[in-house]
Amino acid sequence: MDISSPSQENTIDESLYSRQLYVLGKDAMVKMASSNVLIIGLKGLGIEIAKNVALAGVKSLTLYDPTPVTLSDLSAQFFLSESDIGKSKADASLPKLIELNQYVPITTITELDLEQITKYQVVVTTETPLVKQLEINKLTHDHGVKFISADLRGLFAQLFVDLGESFTIVDTDGEEPQTGIVSDIEQDGTVTLLDGNRHGLSDDCYVKFTEVEGIDYLNSGVPLKIKVLGPYAYQLVDFDPSWGKYSKGGIFTEVKMPKEISFKSLSDQLLDPEYVYSDLAKFDRPQQLHLGFQALNEFQSLHNGELPRPHNESDALEIIELTEKLSEKYSNILGEDSVNEDLIKELAYGARGELPGMVAFYGGLVAQEVLKACSGKFSPVKQFLYFDSIESLPDSKEYIRTEETCKPIGTRYDNQIAVFGLEFQKYIANLRVFLVGSGAIGCEMLKNWAMMGLGSGPNGKIFVTDNDSIEKSNLNRQFLFRPKDVGKNKSEVAARAVCAMNPELTGHIEASIEKVGPETEEIYNNAFWEQLNFVTNALDNIEARTYVDRRCVFFKKPLLESGTLGTKGNTQVVIPNLTESYSSSQDPPEKSIPLCTLRSFPNKIDHTIAWAKSLFQGFFADAPENVNLYLSQPDFVESVLKQSGDVKGILESISEYLTLQRPYTFDDCIKWARLQFEQKYNYDIQQLLYNFPKDAVTSTGAPFWSGPKRAPEPLTFDINNEDHFHFVVAGANLLAYVYGLKGDSGDADKEKYAYALSKVNIEPFTPKAGVKIQVNDSDPDPNADAVAESDVIEELAASLPTPSSLAGYRLNAADFEKDDDSNHHIEFITSASNCRALNYSIETADRSKTKLIAGRIIPAIATTTALVTGLVCLELYKVSDGKTDVEKYKNGFVNLALPFFAFSEPIASAKGEYNGKQFDQIWDRFDIYGDITLQELIDHFKEKEGLEITMLSHGVSLLYASFHPPKKLKERLPLKLTTLIETVSKKPVPDHETTLIFEICCEDQQEEDVEVPYICVHLDK
Repeated sequence: MDISSPSQENTIDESLYSRQLYVLGKDAMVKMASSNVLIIGLKGLGIEIAKNVALAGVKSLTLYDPTPVTLSDLSAQFFLSESDIGKSKADASLPKLIELNQYVPITTITELDLEQITKYQVVVTTETPLVKQLEINKLTHDHGVKFISADLRGLFAQLFVDLGESFTIVDTDGEEPQTGIVSDIEQDGTVTLLDGNRHGLSDDCYVKFTEVEGIDYLNSGVPLKIKVLGPYAYQLVDFDPSWGKYSKGGIFTEVKMPKEISFKSLSDQLLDPEYVYSDLAKFDRPQQLHLGFQALNEFQSLHNGELPRPHNESDALEIIELTEKLSEKYSNILGEDSVNEDLIKELAYGARGELPGMVAFYGGLVAQEVLKACSGKFSPVKQFLYFDSIESLPDSKEYIRTEETCKPIGTRYDNQIAVFGLEFQKYIANLRVFLVGSGAIGCEMLKNWAMMGLGSGPNGKIFVTDNDSIEKSNLNRQFLFRPKDVGKNKSEVAARAVCAMNPELTGHIEASIEKVGPETEEIYNNAFWEQLNFVTNALDNIEARTYVDRRCVFFKKPLLESGTLGTKGNTQVVIPNLTESYSSSQDPPEKSIPLCTLRSFPNKIDHTIAWAKSLFQGFFADAPENVNLYLSQPDFVESVLKQSGDVKGILESISEYLTLQRPYTFDDCIKWARLQFEQKYNYDIQQLLYNFPKDAVTSTGAPFWSGPKRAPEPLTFDINNEDHFHFVVAGANLLAYVYGLKGDSGDADKEKYAYALSKVNIEPFTPKAGVKIQVNDSDPDPNADAVAESDVIEELAASLPTPSSLAGYRLNAADFEKDDDSNHHIEFITSASNCRALNYSIETADRSKTKLIAGRIIPAIATTTALVTGLVCLELYKVSDGKTDVEKYKNGFVNLALPFFAFSEPIASAKGEYNGKQFDQIWDRFDIYGDITLQELIDHFKEKEGLEITMLSHGVSLLYASFHPPKKLKERLPLKLTTLIETVSKKPVPDHETTLIFEICCEDQQEEDVEVPYICVHLDK
């Protein structure tokens, strides 16, 4: 499928680009699909940029790097192998790049004809001499071609962006437009929101209004600039009182306005640079590195293109001297500051280094700038961005770096040895690490580890697990997978892929498909965890992350944690006895939709989508499942009768699905769907308006239908309305699936449906008396305690056909699957949601937005993933070094859309104290060895810790309490701890269990209750 033409929007393969579309949007993707990109330089950084740009989808990608491959290039260039040595980097890299995305033509050029540069929309240079950069940039700047240059030198990086004298940003931040319900608009233009809701806007934002009564002009759709007065109010800057006086109603929506910015050329910016700061704690670094990188270029020009030798003192001194001369020449750069000689020396020492973590971080960052240049989506870097991770250098004495230990030794790791030294490289090679998850982050992590040689030594090992299989939508960002891998296990394919990248990993990586959790503790047992040096999470759910975190705390293993959400990414370092754990802080719980809003009073599309998903679950999953349970479990009705839930509803659904509405033909399914439409979008709405007419008032005399309560309108079915039609189509096909009937093959035939629908008899609506509707979330649910009369329940149960009469009969329950467009799941939820939105005059949503919300999809893009894993690998060096200074570690948060970078030291773990002894509340515990008796345990704590145990528990079992009766105490005190557990819990201790955890309550020597660590008993096994 060709996406090269911007006019053919429908040719974008949404099944491949779905997660990226949620980040960039279709308009940006179409612009990218008309952009030709040239990348100059294909060492590690260049290939990382090319990989990310190819995955994102541009019109074409052209590569230029005629230099021959050397062994040291394999330090970070993951598409090269030893068999490529001697070939040009571009030619050697091309076949692997082509595999990434069938929609992006990728070619190489052998000569850089500057006159041809103007045919590209974006030109990227990496590790290109400054003189050449200036030459290329003059041409691109004069001809309106976007120019980006980047350079990596060990733990230091430089980025420059020039998008021309006039560049339009169509969306500065990519956030969903803010919206809210208006409470009042004063005559000075002050807008306040209903019920103290925050507007989420900032100064100079623009908003538009709908449904405002009294000021018709505001409903014209004209964007109006605002000034923020506080979190709950803002003022319309150009409001005119003559527009009218506010009466009631109104919904505001933020309007994203285009923004024009201007860039200067590289030659101008070298003299008067504009910086984006990558780390505010290093506020003085950009100025220093701005001169330092220029000094490196001058050094190269003086030494036939050679960079300083690794950790060579004389070369470093020459770089410092060149930097000082530049500082004198351009006195405005440093101002009154002097050259930071220690910093520039480290820049020179590691200048030949090429580190996978730095490559991944900057490759993701630069590739995102390429996509911004193509699409105008998000705010670009303006114009220099410098970054360093000098804290990653080892402090330990066994890893002393000298010219001798950092010199090349003829291995693929020479560019990493140049920065860290040979002994550190050997240590990394012998690490034993556990990667939990091999999706987007996991793929990038494994690639980086393969380049680093992590786990490739005699004692090294990488354990990776993922219980998921590869889907087509994964291919856009999980770059170790190819179309031929769809359906295979992620961990196994990823392991094979990185062994191909670095054959030295063969035999040193073990892939598993077992989920990490309480149910697999026999597999991931104590011996497994104890052998590890550290653990890395690459997970997409909180539950799994917190479980792994708990295991890391228990076994005192460092944990490297990260996550992405669109252009946002975060990293966290968890170090035993030093930092808090991942579980120490949690995001606030997601706000749930009040039931009364969901049932009767929706006011935004999120509400109707949640309602539609609930409808899908009830119709096509819960009801068929209840039928199957009734037919397969002899005591099902008896067990239901004992429940406190909607017993009548369960029995009614079984009766309906087995007798009353059971279809025998597909036309019966169409009839059922049509009748459901009438019930949900006409009868139920008329009933609501019967209970609360449009002129209804509250007990205070205020209009009932006001504020968030929108008065609905019943729908009249129209087969030519796409939402009406698709509700019937999807509903009929799903019901046919449930009953094993044949539905549509291919697209629905509207004439066939019209004929079937013409035979459906629609009864007129008759209102029901006594229907109770919850009005406000704070009110009790009037139906919560409603219990059907026992004779009604018994009559319902008796009316059900006997299971024996339907022996072998089963229905098919539809498990919600968002990514299969042929199964009608998203079609049903989209149409059902939109029909309800039409009831309430809410703006409808397309399938893509519905899928995002209903499927709880996490928007994802390859650039953010690459960047985040790069940051994790920079922390990995610190973990490997065993740093104990919390200030050396960095937790990170980035938002590539802004762009924004924030780094902070991890929060130190909290301390506690008892009897003058200090302990770590997260990491410390009492270790007891041997299966001792309860009495021995109590005596041990009294004698050794000065603590009187008042209660002891294991899991949910209370084993001992000082208030227990004397008889019970006499029985339990002599028991071994394992016997005590089995006696109280009535369950045996599992054979594989080698440690037991006990929680205790204690009194200190002053007989005061104190908080103390838990007890870990190590059994003799």
